[in-house]
Amino acid sequence: MADEVLRERRGHVEILTINRPEARNAINRATAIALGDALDACESDDDVWVVILTGAGDKAFSAGMDLKAFAAGEFPVTDKGFGGITQRDFPKPLIAAANGAALAGGFEILISCDMVVAADHAKFGIPEASRGLIAGGGGLIRLPKRIPLAVAYEMALTADPIDAARAYELGLVNRVVPGDQVLDQAIALAERIAKNAPLAVRTSKDVMKRSRELSEEECWNLNSEAFGLIGRSADALEGAIAFAEKREPSWRGK
Repeated sequence: MADEVLRERRGHVEILTINRPEARNAINRATAIALGDALDACESDDDVWVVILTGAGDKAFSAGMDLKAFAAGEFPVTDKGFGGITQRDFPKPLIAAANGAALAGGFEILISCDMVVAADHAKFGIPEASRGLIAGGGGLIRLPKRIPLAVAYEMALTADPIDAARAYELGLVNRVVPGDQVLDQAIALAERIAKNAPLAVRTSKDVMKRSRELSEEECWNLNSEAFGLIGRSADALEGAIAFAEKREPSWRGK
């Protein structure tokens, strides 16, 4: 794996670190490819149940596109979108550990994740309008689905960032913690998720994600199909037996 993205395994949790602290973890072409490859590997690895994405250092989760690289002709987009992630349908829980500022494309990477643990000094925003651009990596699509529309308008149209406390108030992040605790708290959240049956976790994520775009009738059809699938799984049987035997279940992901 390229040095632009570091990988570390903690049990069933994989930690991916964007490793360009000297550039505030800005995304160039090599980093986009490396992150995309790492996520592909995590998706296909049955032993990875939860993924954490963070940045190196304590200044920035990611400053977005590397403008110097862009000026030299690089474009950090793959078939999975900006940074190899923003147009990806990733099936496993994905937690952003926002160790610092997440701005522009960095913010769009962050809101491609399912949950966010934020350092108390982190800032978030899509400042593209102040540069004559728009947030083209999904910010204008995902942000209005994550926070109230009027607030999403304000962030996009003023180009002003918000701090971690405001992001927590809006429900954009799950936790705000001291900067030196952000990765540990993200790992604790990931490990809490990983205590549960991985197939049930992934299916729950899929139903919640897909139901946002469906009618209520379609949602019930989706829910019934998913419940039937999970109810026939080996893990569902194991969960019932473990409960009856008063022991911890041994999940197989099947």
